[in-house]
Amino acid sequence: MAIDSKMADRRPDPVDIASDSGSDSESDDGSMADGPDMPLVRTQTRDTERERENARKEVVRLVAFVSSVLNALSAGGIAAFSLYGPLLLTRLHYTQFRVNVIAVTAEMLTYLSAPLFGFLCDRVRPSLVSFISAVLFGAGYLLAAFTYRSGPPASLLVGLPEDDGPPRPHGWPFGVMVIAYAIIGAATACMYFSAVTTSAKNYASSKHKGIMLAAPIAAYGLSGIWYSFLVKFFVYRGADSTAHSDGSGVDLIHGDVDVFRFFVFLAIVTFTVGVIGGFALNVVDEEKLIEVGVEELERSGLLVDTDGQYGTFRAGHGHDDTSNNIQADTHPDDKVKKTWLLNQETKLFLHDRTMWLLSLGFILISGPGEAYMNNVSLSLFSFFFSFSFFFRFYLQLSSLSLFLYVGTLTSTLSPPSAQDKPGTPLPAGEPSTHVALMALTSTLARLITGSLSDYFAPRQASTSDRRTFSRLFFLIPCALLVSLGYLVLSSPVPLSFPSLLHLTTTFIGFGYGACFSLVPIIISVVWGVENFGTNWAIVSMIQAPGAGLSGAIYSAEYDANVSDNGQCFGWKCYGFWAVGSVIGVLIAATMWMVAWRGWKRRSIPV
Repeated sequence: MAIDSKMADRRPDPVDIASDSGSDSESDDGSMADGPDMPLVRTQTRDTERERENARKEVVRLVAFVSSVLNALSAGGIAAFSLYGPLLLTRLHYTQFRVNVIAVTAEMLTYLSAPLFGFLCDRVRPSLVSFISAVLFGAGYLLAAFTYRSGPPASLLVGLPEDDGPPRPHGWPFGVMVIAYAIIGAATACMYFSAVTTSAKNYASSKHKGIMLAAPIAAYGLSGIWYSFLVKFFVYRGADSTAHSDGSGVDLIHGDVDVFRFFVFLAIVTFTVGVIGGFALNVVDEEKLIEVGVEELERSGLLVDTDGQYGTFRAGHGHDDTSNNIQADTHPDDKVKKTWLLNQETKLFLHDRTMWLLSLGFILISGPGEAYMNNVSLSLFSFFFSFSFFFRFYLQLSSLSLFLYVGTLTSTLSPPSAQDKPGTPLPAGEPSTHVALMALTSTLARLITGSLSDYFAPRQASTSDRRTFSRLFFLIPCALLVSLGYLVLSSPVPLSFPSLLHLTTTFIGFGYGACFSLVPIIISVVWGVENFGTNWAIVSMIQAPGAGLSGAIYSAEYDANVSDNGQCFGWKCYGFWAVGSVIGVLIAATMWMVAWRGWKRRSIPV
């Protein structure tokens, strides 16, 4: 009886059940019947499979995140333009105007092609866009490399002194170099958006979505450091010579960058990184994102009435079941459903008044910020081996006119007597110091605000007692910090204490970087990540006029007060531009507060 009692109390082991295919699991008719604990075994099996699947997805997300940072870090190779820009003048005999055309062409293609590649990231997949960037970068840099190696064009050799011997072969036309940089500019936007879109979509529901999106954005801003570190390996150390024995090509001078080899290196690196991204930039559970987006859009009621509320909603709204059923029948296929959703979200995004308030405010801050960056940096000839390439290229080359006036702010705050002393540091600081300071503060701001917004940002249906702050609590003070920087510059104090320009640079750099981090995060929260690539690309493109307009205003004011020696000193060179920048940033902060009020009215936890 004791043995029977122990046997009666013994619970069957799942392994025993699984291995026993005999009498306990077989019914009288020969079919298999579940034992008493088979549901438990199946539940445990499903849990194990689910854990394995979740672990696999996390690995895919992590690999995609690393690849996105690598893509962003490699995309800004054009920031190294300052390293070889002077050689286009001296070796290829391009005019200053033609060098400006090359740089501005690359910048404009970056801006103008952004919506196309953002669109492709959403409609197709970021990995394919990364493949496209690999092809574009490889083709663009190789075309630029061989154009440079071919030497000065025939049209630019007219009037140059003739050497003894046979006529010197001429190089490829100038237009070929312009085409090469147009391709490079488009490739820059292509690789950048493949990186940020992947991170935004993969971490849409993560509590760390801010920092995961800020990381590739910060990496893109620092990509110039990566290339500036490597460029020292491409300095020509041999004796002065020509590229070819027949006298064609470009002269190789000891101590200069070997531009041909550097271009080939850039082609190899960007092509390799783009191909890696083509395999690694995978979006996890995109189907679920689309399903959620469709449900929220249908539930919002935006498709059946126009109450002035737009955007993707994270909170529940009243809806008509019949209307929902009708809408559900219009997109039975997943691909059709995705296209339908993205078309609707693009339309709603463009008609959203708060989007335009956010974008116009972003223009009013980014435009003066880019102009300031240009005008505390070095002139084009002095860019060579400076720290100016630490920042993103379009902060250096924001408009054609600025190429003639870069590096002017530090000189306007330095008395002529101080500028006449060779070897003496400028009272306002070296331009390269300001550029490096702005790059550092901007990068830190992107990472810090991205992290803090993750921790303090409100969450939908959260039951936690933790104190939360809207992301606008970070964005608006950072904008005011930018206005404070311009306010210091517009005051007469820097004329007496030129070193205060470092304080202005710090304020503007930190606030500018924070805005570039928080604005895309807010876009992903308010309008969702299903169409993030398109939405962020649109906002990025429309900021281009702000940079050009602000730079033109500064240039006009500087030109109007320049002396006979071509220099300008004092408040009159920049004062009204600085005051206008203060007012513009305050208007931007006001616009954002109005937009914030609209989001609160819609119950969107920004």
